[in-house]
Amino acid sequence: MLKNILITGCSSGLGLALTNYYLEKGFKVFGISRNKPDIKNENFIHKSFDLSNISKIKEELSAFILVIKEINTVFLNAGMLGEIKILSELSIQELNEVYALNVYANKELLDILMHTKVENIIVISSGASKNGYKGWGSYSLSKAGVNMLVNLYSNEMINTKIIALAPGVIKTPMTDYIRFELDENIFPSVKKLNEGVVQTPQETAQKIFELTQNLDNFQSGSYVDIREITI
Repeated sequence: MLKNILITGCSSGLGLALTNYYLEKGFKVFGISRNKPDIKNENFIHKSFDLSNISKIKEELSAFILVIKEINTVFLNAGMLGEIKILSELSIQELNEVYALNVYANKELLDILMHTKVENIIVISSGASKNGYKGWGSYSLSKAGVNMLVNLYSNEMINTKIIALAPGVIKTPMTDYIRFELDENIFPSVKKLNEGVVQTPQETAQKIFELTQNLDNFQSGSYVDIREITI
Protein backbone atom coordinates (compact mmCIF):
# COMPACT_ATOMS: atom_id res chain seq x y z
CA MET A 1 0.00 0.00 0.00
CA LEU A 2 1.34 3.42 -0.99
CA LYS A 3 2.15 5.89 1.76
CA ASN A 4 0.20 9.15 1.57
CA ILE A 5 1.72 12.64 1.54
CA LEU A 6 -0.19 15.94 1.75
CA ILE A 7 1.45 19.12 0.45
CA THR A 8 0.10 22.67 0.34
CA GLY A 9 1.48 25.19 -2.12
CA CYS A 10 2.36 22.34 -4.46
CA SER A 11 2.34 24.26 -7.74
CA SER A 12 5.73 25.99 -7.54
CA GLY A 13 9.00 26.32 -5.64
CA LEU A 14 9.65 23.98 -2.75
CA GLY A 15 6.10 22.61 -2.78
CA LEU A 16 6.40 21.50 -6.40
CA ALA A 17 9.86 20.04 -5.79
CA LEU A 18 8.56 18.05 -2.80
CA THR A 19 5.59 16.85 -4.84
CA ASN A 20 7.78 15.58 -7.68
CA TYR A 21 10.31 14.07 -5.28
CA TYR A 22 7.73 12.03 -3.38
CA LEU A 23 6.01 10.91 -6.57
CA GLU A 24 9.34 9.70 -7.92
CA LYS A 25 9.84 7.80 -4.66
CA GLY A 26 6.52 6.02 -5.22
CA PHE A 27 4.36 7.86 -2.70
CA LYS A 28 0.78 8.98 -3.28
CA VAL A 29 0.65 12.77 -3.09
CA PHE A 30 -2.39 14.89 -2.31
CA GLY A 31 -1.70 18.49 -3.30
CA ILE A 32 -3.46 21.76 -2.55
CA SER A 33 -2.73 24.96 -4.47
CA ARG A 34 -4.52 27.67 -6.42
CA ASN A 35 -3.26 26.33 -9.75
CA LYS A 36 -2.80 22.71 -10.68
CA PRO A 37 0.81 21.89 -11.59
CA ASP A 38 1.47 20.13 -14.87
CA ILE A 39 2.01 16.70 -13.34
CA LYS A 40 0.80 13.60 -15.12
CA ASN A 41 0.97 10.87 -12.52
CA GLU A 42 -1.89 8.68 -11.35
CA ASN A 43 -0.60 8.94 -7.79
CA PHE A 44 -1.09 12.73 -7.73
CA ILE A 45 -4.46 14.00 -6.54
CA HIS A 46 -4.96 17.75 -6.65
CA LYS A 47 -7.42 20.19 -5.12
CA SER A 48 -7.53 23.75 -6.45
CA PHE A 49 -8.05 26.19 -3.59
CA ASP A 50 -6.75 29.61 -2.55
CA LEU A 51 -5.65 29.26 1.07
CA SER A 52 -5.90 33.00 1.60
CA ASN A 53 -9.66 32.41 1.70
CA ILE A 54 -9.36 31.51 5.39
CA SER A 55 -13.06 31.36 6.22
CA LYS A 56 -13.69 28.69 3.55
CA ILE A 57 -10.81 26.33 4.38
CA LYS A 58 -12.71 23.91 6.61
CA GLU A 59 -15.77 23.96 4.37
CA GLU A 60 -13.83 23.39 1.14
CA LEU A 61 -10.95 21.17 2.25
CA SER A 62 -12.26 18.92 5.03
CA ALA A 63 -13.68 16.29 2.67
CA PHE A 64 -10.54 16.31 0.49
CA ILE A 65 -8.26 15.78 3.50
CA LEU A 66 -10.37 13.45 5.62
CA VAL A 67 -10.80 10.95 2.81
CA ILE A 68 -7.10 10.18 3.43
CA LYS A 69 -7.43 7.78 6.34
CA GLU A 70 -3.72 7.63 7.12
CA ILE A 71 -1.12 10.26 6.18
CA ASN A 72 2.58 9.60 6.50
CA THR A 73 3.75 13.23 6.25
CA VAL A 74 2.01 16.58 5.81
CA PHE A 75 3.95 19.57 4.47
CA LEU A 76 2.22 22.85 5.26
CA ASN A 77 4.31 24.79 2.81
CA ALA A 78 2.03 27.48 1.33
CA GLY A 79 2.88 31.00 2.39
CA MET A 80 3.81 34.48 1.25
CA LEU A 81 6.62 36.95 1.85
CA GLY A 82 4.79 40.24 1.77
CA GLU A 83 6.49 43.46 0.75
CA ILE A 84 9.95 44.15 2.09
CA LYS A 85 9.90 47.62 3.64
CA ILE A 86 10.62 49.25 6.95
CA LEU A 87 8.22 48.43 9.76
CA SER A 88 6.94 51.96 10.28
CA GLU A 89 5.69 51.98 6.68
CA LEU A 90 3.82 48.67 6.99
CA SER A 91 0.08 49.00 7.47
CA ILE A 92 -1.90 46.71 9.76
CA GLN A 93 -3.75 45.51 6.65
CA GLU A 94 -0.47 44.42 5.04
CA LEU A 95 0.64 42.67 8.23
CA ASN A 96 -2.71 40.89 8.52
CA GLU A 97 -2.62 39.65 4.94
CA VAL A 98 0.70 37.86 5.45
CA TYR A 99 -0.12 36.65 8.96
CA ALA A 100 -3.47 35.24 7.87
CA LEU A 101 -2.00 33.06 5.13
CA ASN A 102 1.17 32.03 6.96
CA VAL A 103 -0.43 31.35 10.36
CA TYR A 104 -4.23 31.26 10.38
CA ALA A 105 -4.54 29.14 7.21
CA ASN A 106 -2.26 26.56 8.82
CA LYS A 107 -4.30 26.74 12.02
CA GLU A 108 -7.44 25.82 10.06
CA LEU A 109 -5.64 22.96 8.29
CA LEU A 110 -4.27 21.61 11.57
CA ASP A 111 -7.80 21.59 12.97
CA ILE A 112 -8.88 19.38 10.08
CA LEU A 113 -5.85 17.12 10.44
CA MET A 114 -6.72 16.44 14.07
CA HIS A 115 -9.57 14.27 12.76
CA THR A 116 -7.45 11.83 10.75
CA LYS A 117 -4.37 9.73 11.45
CA VAL A 118 -1.19 11.67 10.70
CA GLU A 119 2.30 10.46 11.52
CA ASN A 120 4.28 13.65 10.83
CA ILE A 121 3.53 17.30 10.10
CA ILE A 122 6.19 19.70 8.88
CA VAL A 123 5.20 23.36 8.82
CA ILE A 124 7.59 25.47 6.78
CA SER A 125 9.09 28.25 8.88
CA SER A 126 12.16 30.40 8.27
CA GLY A 127 15.32 31.70 9.86
CA ALA A 128 13.53 35.04 9.66
CA SER A 129 11.34 33.82 12.53
CA LYS A 130 14.38 34.16 14.78
CA ASN A 131 16.22 37.06 13.14
CA GLY A 132 14.60 40.48 12.88
CA TYR A 133 16.07 41.61 9.59
CA LYS A 134 15.26 45.15 8.55
CA GLY A 135 12.38 45.15 6.11
CA TRP A 136 11.12 41.66 6.90
CA GLY A 137 8.45 42.69 9.42
CA SER A 138 5.42 40.92 7.94
CA TYR A 139 7.29 37.72 7.17
CA SER A 140 9.26 37.54 10.42
CA LEU A 141 6.23 38.15 12.61
CA SER A 142 4.21 35.53 10.75
CA LYS A 143 6.94 32.88 10.83
CA ALA A 144 7.49 33.49 14.55
CA GLY A 145 3.77 32.83 14.81
CA VAL A 146 4.23 29.59 12.87
CA ASN A 147 6.82 28.42 15.41
CA MET A 148 4.48 29.03 18.31
CA LEU A 149 1.52 27.53 16.43
CA VAL A 150 3.51 24.31 16.04
CA ASN A 151 4.54 24.36 19.68
CA LEU A 152 0.94 24.80 20.82
CA TYR A 153 -0.51 22.11 18.57
CA SER A 154 2.14 19.61 19.64
CA ASN A 155 0.41 19.60 23.03
CA GLU A 156 -2.92 18.71 21.43
CA MET A 157 -1.85 16.39 18.59
CA ILE A 158 0.02 14.07 20.90
CA ASN A 159 0.07 11.13 18.47
CA THR A 160 1.63 13.22 15.69
CA LYS A 161 5.20 14.50 15.38
CA ILE A 162 4.95 18.16 14.37
CA ILE A 163 7.87 20.50 13.77
CA ALA A 164 8.46 23.98 12.35
CA LEU A 165 11.21 23.67 9.74
CA ALA A 166 13.42 26.43 8.35
CA PRO A 167 14.61 24.98 5.00
CA GLY A 168 17.35 27.51 4.29
CA VAL A 169 17.55 29.91 1.35
CA ILE A 170 15.96 28.44 -1.77
CA LYS A 171 16.23 29.82 -5.30
CA THR A 172 12.68 30.95 -6.06
CA PRO A 173 11.12 34.12 -7.51
CA MET A 174 10.67 35.28 -3.89
CA THR A 175 14.36 35.04 -3.01
CA ASP A 176 15.41 36.36 -6.44
CA TYR A 177 13.33 39.47 -5.70
CA ILE A 178 15.17 39.96 -2.40
CA ARG A 179 18.63 39.19 -3.75
CA PHE A 180 18.52 41.10 -7.03
CA GLU A 181 15.87 43.84 -6.79
CA LEU A 182 16.37 45.32 -3.33
CA ASP A 183 19.07 47.80 -2.31
CA GLU A 184 21.54 46.15 0.08
CA ASN A 185 22.47 49.57 1.43
CA ILE A 186 18.93 49.92 2.74
CA PHE A 187 18.32 46.27 3.55
CA PRO A 188 21.56 44.59 4.78
CA SER A 189 19.97 41.13 4.64
CA VAL A 190 20.29 41.25 0.83
CA LYS A 191 24.08 41.02 1.08
CA LYS A 192 23.80 38.27 3.70
CA LEU A 193 21.58 36.18 1.43
CA ASN A 194 23.85 36.66 -1.58
CA GLU A 195 26.92 35.64 0.42
CA GLY A 196 25.27 32.50 1.77
CA VAL A 197 24.31 29.16 0.27
CA VAL A 198 21.34 29.28 -2.09
CA GLN A 199 19.92 25.85 -2.92
CA THR A 200 17.59 24.77 -5.67
CA PRO A 201 14.12 23.59 -4.65
CA GLN A 202 15.12 20.09 -5.74
CA GLU A 203 18.20 20.04 -3.51
CA THR A 204 16.12 21.25 -0.60
CA ALA A 205 13.40 18.65 -1.19
CA GLN A 206 16.01 15.88 -1.00
CA LYS A 207 17.42 17.27 2.27
CA ILE A 208 13.94 17.51 3.75
CA PHE A 209 13.18 13.93 2.74
CA GLU A 210 16.36 12.79 4.47
CA LEU A 211 15.38 14.76 7.56
CA THR A 212 11.97 13.05 7.66
CA GLN A 213 13.76 9.71 7.94
CA ASN A 214 15.23 10.90 11.25
CA LEU A 215 12.35 12.73 12.90
CA ASP A 216 12.84 10.70 16.08
CA ASN A 217 15.82 13.00 16.70
CA PHE A 218 13.54 16.01 17.16
CA GLN A 219 11.05 16.85 19.84
CA SER A 220 7.50 17.44 18.67
CA GLY A 221 6.67 21.14 18.77
CA SER A 222 10.24 22.26 18.14
CA TYR A 223 11.76 24.65 15.62
CA VAL A 224 14.43 23.08 13.40
CA ASP A 225 16.80 24.89 11.04
CA ILE A 226 17.97 22.40 8.42
CA ARG A 227 21.24 24.33 8.06
CA GLU A 228 22.16 23.61 11.67
CA ILE A 229 21.80 19.84 11.66
CA THR A 230 23.80 16.98 10.25
CA ILE A 231 21.58 14.54 8.43
